[in-house]
Amino acid sequence: MAKKKKRRFRLRRRRRRLDLRKTLFLLPNMITLSSVFCGFYSMTLASRAVAPDDYHRAALLIVFSMFFDMLDGRVARMTKTQSAFGLQIDSLADVVAFGAAPALLMYHWALDAYGIVGVGAAFVYVACGAIRLARFNVLSTDVSGAPTKPGKYIVGLPIPGAAGVLVSLVVASNAAHVIPRGVVLGVTIGLGLLMVSNVRFRSFKDIRLNPRTVLMVGGVLLSSALILTQTRPAFVLVWLLGCYVLLGIVEWLWQIPRKMREASRVSEPPSASSSPPT
Repeated sequence: MAKKKKRRFRLRRRRRRLDLRKTLFLLPNMITLSSVFCGFYSMTLASRAVAPDDYHRAALLIVFSMFFDMLDGRVARMTKTQSAFGLQIDSLADVVAFGAAPALLMYHWALDAYGIVGVGAAFVYVACGAIRLARFNVLSTDVSGAPTKPGKYIVGLPIPGAAGVLVSLVVASNAAHVIPRGVVLGVTIGLGLLMVSNVRFRSFKDIRLNPRTVLMVGGVLLSSALILTQTRPAFVLVWLLGCYVLLGIVEWLWQIPRKMREASRVSEPPSASSSPPT
C-alpha cells in the first residue's frame, strides 16, 4: 500500500510540474495585451477629456502601446515562441491600440468640430488600418499559416507609424498650440489612404553601414538638431515620422519611370524576324 501511495504521489507531482516551454508562449502574448490595455485606457481618457493635458496623456498612452508592440516581437524571437496565433493577436491588438485609439483621440481632440465629416475621417482611418493589417497577415504567412521572414519593404504604411504621426501632432500642439484642425483632418485621411496603398515603406530589417546610409542618417540627425534648437523639442517627433513617410513616397515616385519602362518593354510586340531564304 505504501508503494502504491508513493507512485500516485510521484504521478501527481509530475502532472503539477510547470512546462516552462508552454509558459514562454504566454509571455509575448501578455506583452501584446499590455499594448491593448494602453490603447483602451487612451480611449477612455480621450472620451472624457476636458483639458489639453488629458489629450496629451491619452497620446502618451499610445506611445506606451508602441513600446509594447516593439517588445512583444523581440521577446517572441528571443524565446523562439513565434506562432501563427501570436501574429493574429498582434494584428488584433494593433487595430485597437493604433487604429481605434488614435482615431478616437483625433475625433475628440480636433475632428468633432466637423460633425459627420469628422466622424467619417476617423472611420476612414480605422477602416484602412484594419484592411492594412489583414493584408499584412496574408502577405506575412505561408501556405501553412506560419509567419514568414519579413522583407526589406512593407506594402502600405505600417499602422504604428501612422498612429505615431497622429500622436506627434497632439504632442506638438500641446507644446505650441499651432496645429490647425484642417491639417489634422487632411493628415488623418491621408494616413489612412497610405496604409492601404501600394507604396512600399522600408522595414529597416537589413540596414547596412554604407556611405548612402551614413549620409541619410547624418542628414536626418542634423535636421533634427536644427529643429530642436530653432523650434520646440516636440516638433522633432513630427519631423522624424514625417521623414519616414516622405521617404517611402519619394522612393515610390522615383521607381515609377522604371516600372513604366519595364511595362512598355513587356507590351511591345516582338520584332518581325527575317523570312527564311527560298
